[in-house]
Amino acid sequence: MLRFRRLRNNEAVRNLVRETHIPKSCLIYPIFVEEGRNIKRAVPSMPGIFRRSVDRLPEIMDEVQKSGICGVLLFGIPEHKDEIASSAYDENGVTQQAIRFIKNNYPDILVIADVCLCEYTNHGHCGVVHGGKICNDETLPLLAKTAVSFAAAGADIVAPSDMMDGRVEYIRRELDRNNFCDIPIMAYSAKFASGYYSPFRDAADSAPCFGDRRTYQMDFANGREALREISADIDEGADIVMVKPALAYLDVLAYARERFDVPIAVYNVSGEYSMVKAAAQNGWIDEKRIVTENLTAMRRAGADIIITYHALDAVKWLEEI
Repeated sequence: MLRFRRLRNNEAVRNLVRETHIPKSCLIYPIFVEEGRNIKRAVPSMPGIFRRSVDRLPEIMDEVQKSGICGVLLFGIPEHKDEIASSAYDENGVTQQAIRFIKNNYPDILVIADVCLCEYTNHGHCGVVHGGKICNDETLPLLAKTAVSFAAAGADIVAPSDMMDGRVEYIRRELDRNNFCDIPIMAYSAKFASGYYSPFRDAADSAPCFGDRRTYQMDFANGREALREISADIDEGADIVMVKPALAYLDVLAYARERFDVPIAVYNVSGEYSMVKAAAQNGWIDEKRIVTENLTAMRRAGADIIITYHALDAVKWLEEI
C-alpha cells in the first residue's frame, strides 16, 4: 500500500521532505516615513505599524538589520501636498532624506523606493488630474522625475506603483539618460483595485478625495489581463514584476510564474496584515501559524520576493519550523 504518512511521522522527517522554504533574503519590510522630527505615530488600523520621522528611523532600522531580511520598501508622507506632487521629486523631500539616511547608516540593507504620486498630491490620486480625469501621459514625466530623484538619493531599486500605461518604458529611458542605467525597476505590474488597501491609505494619508482608482488599477476579476500587464512591463524594461495584493491573487501569481522567467514579487498588503492581527488579538487564530502558512502559500505559488508587514516577526517564526 502507498502510505504518504511515512514521510509525516515526526518533525525531522517532515523537515527533510519539505518542498517550500522561505529564506530571509526574500523578505522586504515596508516602512512609512513622515516629514518632521521626533515622530513615531501609530497606525490604528495596522497594529504594530508606525509612521516615523527620519530621526526616529534607527529604532526600526536596527531591528531590520538584526533580523537579516533583505531590505525595506519606503513610502514618504510629506508636509506639503499639491496638484503636481512636487514633494515627490524634491531632492530634499522626506523620501529622499530617508534614502540617504539609510544608505549612509545601514549600507548593506537594500532600499526600494515606491514611485507613485498619491502620497504627494492634494487629491490623493496616482496621477495628474484635469477636469476630474486622471491623465495618463501627463503623469509619466512626473513619475520619471521621482524615480530619478530617488536613484540620485541612493535607492537600490525604484518601484513604480501607479499603474499608468507606459510608465516603465518612460522611467527606464529617463534613468538611463541620467546615468542610472544600473538601477533596476520593480514594477507593480498586476496591481488590482482592491478593498485590501484600506489600512494603507490611513497609514500613508493617500485616500483619493474623489472617485476611486478603478480607471487605472486592474479589475479584480481579470486574470488574463494581468498576464498582459506583466508581459508589457517586461517588454518595457521591468527587471522585477509584482502581483498585488497577495492572498486573493495567488492564482495570478502561479500563472505568472509558469509563463515568465523573471523575478516575481508579491505584496502581502495592509488589509491582509490587519485582518490577521485583528483576529489574533481577539484570540480567534494562532498568529504565528497563520502568518507562516500565508507566506508559505505565496512562496509555493511562485514568489521570489515577499513584501510583508509581518517580515520582522515572520523571520523569527520561520526559523522554528
